[in-house]
Amino acid sequence: MENVLYYGDNLDVLRQHIDSESVDLVYLDPPFKSNQNYNILFKEQDGSRAASQILAFEDTWTWNQEDEVVFADLVTAGGRVADVMQAFRTFLGPCDMLAYLVMMAPRLIELRRVLKSTGSIYLHCDPTASHYLKLLMDAVFGARNYKNEIIWRRTGAHNKIHRYGPVHDVILFYSKTDTFTWTYPKRPYMKGHVEEHFVKDDQGYRTNYYGNVLTGAGLRGGESGKPWRGFDPSSKGRHWAIPGALLQDIGENMSELSQHQKLDRFYELGYIKIVLGQAWPIYERRLGKDEGQAVSDIWAYQPYTNGTVFGNNEGIDEDVRWLSTKDQERLGYPTQKPEALLERIIKASSNEGDIVLDPFCGCGTTIAVAQKLGRRWIGIDITHLAITLMKSRLLEAFSGMAHYKVLGEPVSVPDAAELAASDPYQFQWWALGLVGARPVEQKKGADKGIDGKIIFQAEETGKFDTVILSVKAGHTNVAHVRDLRGVVEREKAAIGVLISMEEHSGPMKNEAVTAGFYESSSWGRKYPKIQLFTIAELLAGKQIDMPPIRQVGMTFKKAPKAVSPKAENLKLEF
Repeated sequence: MENVLYYGDNLDVLRQHIDSESVDLVYLDPPFKSNQNYNILFKEQDGSRAASQILAFEDTWTWNQEDEVVFADLVTAGGRVADVMQAFRTFLGPCDMLAYLVMMAPRLIELRRVLKSTGSIYLHCDPTASHYLKLLMDAVFGARNYKNEIIWRRTGAHNKIHRYGPVHDVILFYSKTDTFTWTYPKRPYMKGHVEEHFVKDDQGYRTNYYGNVLTGAGLRGGESGKPWRGFDPSSKGRHWAIPGALLQDIGENMSELSQHQKLDRFYELGYIKIVLGQAWPIYERRLGKDEGQAVSDIWAYQPYTNGTVFGNNEGIDEDVRWLSTKDQERLGYPTQKPEALLERIIKASSNEGDIVLDPFCGCGTTIAVAQKLGRRWIGIDITHLAITLMKSRLLEAFSGMAHYKVLGEPVSVPDAAELAASDPYQFQWWALGLVGARPVEQKKGADKGIDGKIIFQAEETGKFDTVILSVKAGHTNVAHVRDLRGVVEREKAAIGVLISMEEHSGPMKNEAVTAGFYESSSWGRKYPKIQLFTIAELLAGKQIDMPPIRQVGMTFKKAPKAVSPKAENLKLEF
């Protein structure tokens, strides 16, 4: 299967394009009003507000007539999902929280459908809604398939006057069946644990265990309760019990051996020693390079604990540390998650070549990590801004070696015209993506004539210059060109570009020609100061006439190059 980026409503994409039982792992981080007052989410709505939709960097779930229709469909379908949705309606009433749950329910149903029997799903959510989503997940996937509620520390501090600082997110982990992919993830032991329980010698680290490690509490009537080589476990109310880690170390099939025969075999191999004067035989094993503590359900980086983890200089859970403002990985997307968080999830619940799906793809962290780890992937998002950002991220991180196709974007002038008519802002983001420009992150109506920018750097001076872009979905005239000239002069920009659906008139072209040129001494040539493009020209491959110096990667914040996991492995001190 080819990697795919889909532009569109993920519910439609799932229903129309994703086959049943075709996906190995789902991770989703749906948008939520996490910054809104808790009580507002439960306020009754009269149904007159605008329809729920996803906007870039803004979550607007509101109860309305559309939600009533979806709610009715869920209830009439029957089953456990219908039961839990009716219970939510009774308890919550028609409020924003119920609108959010109504949005999530059909998507979770579809995500279960596309998962293989060996598949798993990780739902990343805000604690405000996690308890409702857990009930909904129980209804969709079955409570028996609930695996963990993972607590992830998402920030260093968040002070509140009248309550404890909220610093965590919840990740709900469910499987589709009992036979799900699981790679038994581990983290390195703490240095104190190794120093207490292991002794360093010329061969590495060996255990320092003694006492009743080879026994379990309670009497047994079979061979496990009988004396072995002079040691009687029953005399102390115990029985022989060989640790599972010891069985794993040997790598031999001992299923046909009795308990005493197993002890004899371990004694022959040197894992068990009998020391004169010791009350029990001594269990000894060596610390393997891939050993460590099983990963728990609390993923909380602890600052200033560097050097406390055995074998490297990391702090506790530093591999899933939240993104700081200075992180090179940060791309400016408000809800961006660290790649290492997704790496832990993807490694734990999938294998190389498996298919990973993210239906709320955002800035593309999931697909970037899946690509790096040798997984195939499917990403879906409803904003062209996100799709453009993902394409830029994949280009920069993998140097053009990430192969995928994009479905759902306009590929013809009629497609573009339809997008322009239905959603001018999505059209604007898509059009800017055609030339690799970055949208201006300002509030609606406050862009001062600037829809997007491209930043480039002159090699001879190191000075950064700007290309300013204006996008028009509707009718254009010479006044728009004059306005763009004024903005370019005001901002002291190098070049101004007007992108429109319509053909440009003669007066518009004349106005552009009289604006003069931007001169580049590096390239020894001039570039038109004002340039006009139609969508038809851009779709045909025409591009902005501008210096090529370092412009790639300067528009969006540059994603760091992906590093192979094999190159990241840290050597333990053996």
